Amino acid sequence: MTTSRRTAFFTGQESDPRYGGPATGDERTLLTGFLRSQRATLEIKCAGLSSELARRSVEPSALSLLGLVRHLTDMERRWFRRDLAGQDVAPRYATPENADADFDDASAEPEAVAAAWEAWRAEVAFAERFVTGAADLDVEGEDPWLGPVSLRWVLIHMIEEYARHNGHADLLRERIDGAVGW
Repeated sequence: MTTSRRTAFFTGQESDPRYGGPATGDERTLLTGFLRSQRATLEIKCAGLSSELARRSVEPSALSLLGLVRHLTDMERRWFRRDLAGQDVAPRYATPENADADFDDASAEPEAVAAAWEAWRAEVAFAERFVTGAADLDVEGEDPWLGPVSLRWVLIHMIEEYARHNGHADLLRERIDGAVGW
């Protein structure tokens, strides 16, 4: 890291949308603040790109920024809409025939990129409404693999899911145009 990059890190936090969330408060406030920050990180990693979002990392991997957007859309949908809210919905991208379709079928076509962002935003909005309306973090849903899951567990898991994939996004973005994050 160069000195100028390090300086930008320490002086640029005021303008970064990921900062400014709560550092104190109750559990729901802190967990939703961390998840909001992780979601914003994904958007920042993808900002200013269009068809480049579908660029694959390295052979044989199908990993791409657009694949991450699509994957996280399915994760939002699974945990909040299907498991916690109990809605009978299928994944938007993964199929029984191809569990990795979120990555494998990520297309650089402008319509596909726009549709992926629209779907992600719709799932995030649903999740935010669900969390806001939940009586408490002990609200439970049913996951086919795990059995009962609480809203608390899902929030923690989603923070973990985004953090892991945002690490991938750091490397993918740097490979595309050299941009590095904080």
